[in-house]
Amino acid sequence: MPTKRTTPDFILLIVTFTLLAVGLIMVYSASAVWAEYKFDDSFFFAKRQTLFAGVGIAAMFFIMNINYWTWREWSKVILITCFVLLLLVLIPGVGNVRNGSRSWIGVGAFSIQPSEFMKLAMIAFLAKFLSERQKLITSFRQGLVPSLGLAFVAFALIMLQPDLGTGTVMIGTCVVMIFIAGARVGHFALLGLVGLAGFVGLVASAPYRMKRITSFLDPWQDPLGSGFQIIQSLYAIGPGGLFGLGLGESRQKFFYLPEPQTDFIFAILSEELGFIGGSFIILLFALLLWRGIRIALGAPDLYGSFLAVGIISMVAIQVMINIGVVTGLMPVTGITLPFLSYGGSSLTLMLMAIGVLLNISRYSRY
Repeated sequence: MPTKRTTPDFILLIVTFTLLAVGLIMVYSASAVWAEYKFDDSFFFAKRQTLFAGVGIAAMFFIMNINYWTWREWSKVILITCFVLLLLVLIPGVGNVRNGSRSWIGVGAFSIQPSEFMKLAMIAFLAKFLSERQKLITSFRQGLVPSLGLAFVAFALIMLQPDLGTGTVMIGTCVVMIFIAGARVGHFALLGLVGLAGFVGLVASAPYRMKRITSFLDPWQDPLGSGFQIIQSLYAIGPGGLFGLGLGESRQKFFYLPEPQTDFIFAILSEELGFIGGSFIILLFALLLWRGIRIALGAPDLYGSFLAVGIISMVAIQVMINIGVVTGLMPVTGITLPFLSYGGSSLTLMLMAIGVLLNISRYSRY
């Protein structure tokens, strides 16, 4: 267990707080009209996001001071707990249904989304597995299959909710970690074919997923149905131009783009702050990715490296999917934009993950 501790990565901390501050401003801007109409309080979502941010920041600083090897020692217990929560959320009366998915446990604003925390639990466990068995990772039977087996079990439980977006981020993160650990490209190609067949099966088994694919290719086939969100998102981004319409001046948040404070908050940000504002956010995420890679390279052991790689991969994959969806480059799926989108579980999980990354940076060789 590493014992020599220094100060955490200051740049990573600043980037995180900058993204969080922009997120709080944009949640209010994007949600004020909808919140005023539905709850007679324009600050309804902003106040709750501020509360979530406070809890997340407290958790981040607390975790930042816990030796990251603690997660190695407790990874199995944490993973089992998350599996139990994933099973509980499927029970009617225990799990709450929102937007067609049974993904939450709890009451009202105090609900949690177990699938979000499963992502971090899987990263911690897989980092331990890979650091202990890296020499076996080139073996399909002894390395690749066991390392992905639990991830696919978790993915199956998440899909029963269903939540394709969260499941995709988790599987994508695991694949990156295993690839970095040294798995053979040929094995990935074989699994890729199997995964593609499975993805086609998932899409074909649910008509709404097929509609999302077809609307992604041509949203104007069903402009008032499956293509509605993509079209309204593009209507927001387009008029933003270079400098935007101005903070608070979005038109699409006036009941055109459904719940703009969640998955499509980047569209509102681009409409109000323009290409410059959107590019600034992407630059901040690039800085976060750079610091995460630097921390992974400088970690004092394999576990710290794999843990850092997993966390930064999770953030990067989620950002790419969200912005890809918002800009019409990918089919619509329910993925939040880290630190910016409204959502308690997502925001808290991301800040906790940054706390782990900051702790690894305290032992980094760089």
